[in-house]
Amino acid sequence: MRWALVKVCLAVTTMVVVAFAVPLGLVVKEMARDRAFSNAEREAAAVAPALSITTERDELERVVASAGADSGMAVHLPAADGRAALDLGRRRAAERDIEAVRRLGRASTSSVSGGSTLLQPVALGSGAIAVVEVYVPESEVSNGVGTAWAVLAAVGLALIVGSVAVADRLGVRMVRPAQRLAEGAHELGEGRLGARVPEDGPSELRLAAVAFNSMADQVVQLLANERELAADLSHRLRTPLTVLRLNAASLGAGPAAEQTRTAVAQLEREVDTIIRTAREAKPQTAAAGPGAGCDAAAVVRERMEFWSALAEDEGRKWRVAGVERPVRVPVARADLAAALDALLGNVFRHTAEGTAFAVDVHNGEDAVIVLVSDAGPGIADPVAAMARGRGSGSAGSTGLGLDIVRRLAESTGGDVRIGSSVLGGTEVRIWFQLDGRKPAGRGHRGSVRRRRRPAGVG
Repeated sequence: MRWALVKVCLAVTTMVVVAFAVPLGLVVKEMARDRAFSNAEREAAAVAPALSITTERDELERVVASAGADSGMAVHLPAADGRAALDLGRRRAAERDIEAVRRLGRASTSSVSGGSTLLQPVALGSGAIAVVEVYVPESEVSNGVGTAWAVLAAVGLALIVGSVAVADRLGVRMVRPAQRLAEGAHELGEGRLGARVPEDGPSELRLAAVAFNSMADQVVQLLANERELAADLSHRLRTPLTVLRLNAASLGAGPAAEQTRTAVAQLEREVDTIIRTAREAKPQTAAAGPGAGCDAAAVVRERMEFWSALAEDEGRKWRVAGVERPVRVPVARADLAAALDALLGNVFRHTAEGTAFAVDVHNGEDAVIVLVSDAGPGIADPVAAMARGRGSGSAGSTGLGLDIVRRLAESTGGDVRIGSSVLGGTEVRIWFQLDGRKPAGRGHRGSVRRRRRPAGVG
């Protein structure tokens, strides 16, 4: 916008300067010409009285000399009373031009080498017509014209530069509020909810700034209301959880009872985490710092130990690989555990009893891949399965499990892919980028080292 205003002002000012300066320059040139020929007319008029009195050569030469223009003036006397025609001074005009002036009886100008001549007719005492010729050099005709044109050009240039400077200042006054508005919108879009815009500048931009600040306040209020609503909804789970915990405590001893109590305890911890996170003042948008994260191999072993008991009850074969050594990933331990539970829960929820499944961990120099695969019927529409909130159409499905996994992977610069597994069913590939950069291409395996040796088989 700023440069557009400058360009428009430059074009308009240039047109105005040209429209006024060019005619004014031509007028100055014409005035210089008129001044030069007016001087020539005065010189010719100074000789006319003498011609009306005498036609003697000596007398006329003295008159011409006294006029101060003897080098540029000539007098042409016609033949009369037996006297031959007489020419005093240097003739520059053509004979036909002189005869035309005598015949017509009025002054005229003619172009000659180096300038022009003024031919002025003068009546003699005998009634004949003499012609006074005054030479006007070109330098006298254009005297002062170049200086005047230079002054006009300087004034025009100064006007153009001044108008551009004024337009630039006005453009800055208009552009700066617009830039601040764009910066504020960008900051708000990045999650910095405290971004506000100064309400200054032109009236339209002030109104836009007021509207933006009002919108930002409403966004903050809406997010606060949603956090409180999520916390309140989560808090309602405490009562049924308390009943479950009391019932689990009365189950007595045994592997199933112990797993039930462990699951209830973990569910209580997750509910507490949801409540605390929902009531935080600011969203957690910062990436994990250097050294943060967890051991993916340990988390996989822990969660597979939990799900193995249920797999044995349903007659499912399972396999885990790549967890013999520590594998660091830049995500929190609780988040990775929740993602694994979401995927393994989908296996148990959406495949028949007896369906095998496996978890593989592949560790590379710049990425870690976690594969969760099964031998079920597969997913007919992977794109719809990844869409947040659509669900699978079955009871108890919200469609948020895969979205949780996707957001966790994308927080490291990775992604999630759904494909066909070697077991014949679905394979969910979770890519954790270790250096925070996006993978070079989809399906890229880079320097990932595969580990196929099973750590345990059910």
